[in-house]
Amino acid sequence: MAIKLIVKNLQKKIPINPKLVKQKARRILSCENILDAELSIVFLTDQRMHTLNKKYLYHDYPTDVLSFDLSPHESRNKKIEGEIFVSGETAYRNAKLYNAKPKDEATLYVVHGILHLLGYKDKTRQEEQRMRIKEKQILQYLSKK
Repeated sequence: MAIKLIVKNLQKKIPINPKLVKQKARRILSCENILDAELSIVFLTDQRMHTLNKKYLYHDYPTDVLSFDLSPHESRNKKIEGEIFVSGETAYRNAKLYNAKPKDEATLYVVHGILHLLGYKDKTRQEEQRMRIKEKQILQYLSKK
């Protein structure tokens, strides 16, 4: 069992420190008792996010984060495999809107993406509430040293 992380930065709107992103991702996974994972976290532009949304979800607009669960069905709950795409431009824009730091907004998107890979959903109001509570708990955990 091991945690393998790849971080790529394909945008220029917010500075990304791959080492720090990996540290945070490891802490998020440990917070959720995940000991075996292969994750790719990619920071990209709204244009690339729009392309992914159109191609895979048939949405004609960019979103803040996308998660793709690549875990083999038989290994679900044993090992997490997936890709998380984060829009740096959206993080930058929303950080201004919510009076937050762009890197903190991007961290929220990484948390959100990992939670989706763990099975959390946000389609209904009840699911969204559960997701928001969990995001808040993890962000508080990350803020502690």
